[in-house]
Amino acid sequence: MISQGRRGRDRFRAAAALLAAAIVAIGTAAAGTLDDARKKGSIRIGFANEAPFGYATPSGAATGEAPEIAKHVFKKMGIAKVEAVLTEWASLIPGLRAKRFDVIAAGMFITPARCKQVAFSNPTYRLGQGFLVKTGNPKNLHSYADLAASSNARLAIMAGAVERSYAAKAGVPDDRILTLPDQVSMLSAVRFGRADAAALTALSVRRMAAKGGDRVESASPFTTPEHAYGFGAFAFRKSDTALREQFDNKLATFIGSKAHLALVAPFGFTRAELPGKATSDALCKK
Repeated sequence: MISQGRRGRDRFRAAAALLAAAIVAIGTAAAGTLDDARKKGSIRIGFANEAPFGYATPSGAATGEAPEIAKHVFKKMGIAKVEAVLTEWASLIPGLRAKRFDVIAAGMFITPARCKQVAFSNPTYRLGQGFLVKTGNPKNLHSYADLAASSNARLAIMAGAVERSYAAKAGVPDDRILTLPDQVSMLSAVRFGRADAAALTALSVRRMAAKGGDRVESASPFTTPEHAYGFGAFAFRKSDTALREQFDNKLATFIGSKAHLALVAPFGFTRAELPGKATSDALCKK
């Protein structure tokens, strides 16, 4: 006959073994994407056509601030090849979660709402906002507040972008917001009068203005509310803890270095856009 004490010890050992197996399984799952990428020597990034953060060259290659940093960091992690998947901005987070790609490399702002869906790296930059307007800025739009106060001014924003929340907070009604899929359609909307302004980061707006000809310009000056300064980062699936942590470790010694500033200079980024001591953990709690 087996004693009660022995039964108790056996149950304890069995429970401990199950717990240990579960911990190993969780650790294996968390490291899975990183291990697979190292074995294959390649990893997939998702990006959208939003210069200068991430965009396709005429040959179809991915470039911009985020893809170029991703290539550098993954190489340091022992992953030589970066395969890029172009998608619309609004499809980036769904595409990541559906495993169409493993990392979002699109300069995505860290926001509490997005933090509920994905895990962010620490930020690579800090940027204010801007408006693309018709030449001469006929409606005198220099802030979200100006646009809200103008009874008939229409604002173009990118689908899924954070600018919608900035406009809403300033009091811009939904019926004066035009949601479009990309920068090309936003530029066209301002050029041909479908919108009076298009809202993006200051860098994006300056690049759009430079490419838009003599019909458009960047609103100057422009007032960015304190809450509308954005911190851009890379996004990972929440289960890919090892991948994100290893990426962050390499990122920490790269951001702000001479090599980093030289890499992002062609896209308009300078030392002034460095994120300082901001972390994804702190920004997710804002």
